[in-house]
Amino acid sequence: MTGLVAQARSDKALTGIALMLSAYFAFSFIDTGAKWLGTLGIPAMQLAFMRYFGHVFISTALVARSGFTRDNFSAEQLPLVILRGALLAGSTVLNFVAIQYLPLTLTSTILFAAPIMICALSWPLLGERVGMWRWSAIMAGFCGILVTIRPFDESFHWAVFMSLSGAFCFAMYSILTRRLAGIVATDTLQFYSGLVGAATLLPFALWVWKNPATPFEWTVMVAIGVFGWLGHQLLTTAHRFASASTLTPFAYSFIVYLTIWSIVVFDHAPDAFTISGAAIIVAAGLVIWFRERHQATERVSERTYSKS
Repeated sequence: MTGLVAQARSDKALTGIALMLSAYFAFSFIDTGAKWLGTLGIPAMQLAFMRYFGHVFISTALVARSGFTRDNFSAEQLPLVILRGALLAGSTVLNFVAIQYLPLTLTSTILFAAPIMICALSWPLLGERVGMWRWSAIMAGFCGILVTIRPFDESFHWAVFMSLSGAFCFAMYSILTRRLAGIVATDTLQFYSGLVGAATLLPFALWVWKNPATPFEWTVMVAIGVFGWLGHQLLTTAHRFASASTLTPFAYSFIVYLTIWSIVVFDHAPDAFTISGAAIIVAAGLVIWFRERHQATERVSERTYSKS
């Protein structure tokens, strides 16, 4: 019987990992599609709007299945829910602007500085204790960022600041998500993320709107919104099958996906500095993940011991 239980848990974890990998593949399509359309002259604000228009359209359709009741749209701490949506939209806009000028391998590496920023901000904003191991990983991670962006190199581009700002917005969005978890339903957070992004970006999108030239370009632009919704749904579902501590390392598949897209679609391979910086950032992120997992295990053990 014990073997059957262990097998069932293993199967669920594998399902969660598969969903996690699928979610980040969907996210990689968003960046690749936005960069490709950007090279064809489609404005970043228009693409960012389409990302959230598709998201809110699908979310609203799903909510409609159970009826348009007040409970489906109400949320505790609504200002924080709206701020969370605004931060996610800001992260998308900044990232879409950055990828017009920077390689996908560079922007994806910078984005994964977000977990390091989250750890650094978790003490002043969430009151979480950060020990020596994690502070060391934070410092190493920021060194990795410097290696990646080479601020004093002649190849340095101002769009790096846009990418870093996008990563910071995403870090703040993640902190608010952690704070609202268990207070606001996931479907409600999904709906407001799409609504806030679409409503905020609509005027700017209309101002700069440019119709794609071919049906395939239209398809890619619409698919950006569909994949945005799909990625978040897969990510949410993955956490129903496996814990965050199990799934977190597989988020780095995003860098692998975008490296492949960058080579195949744009014929651009990462240079030695990007690879080295990415390795440092990933290593720092994994140290933070390992310490958080270790401390969570210790807290569970302490609670179990105190009850016994």
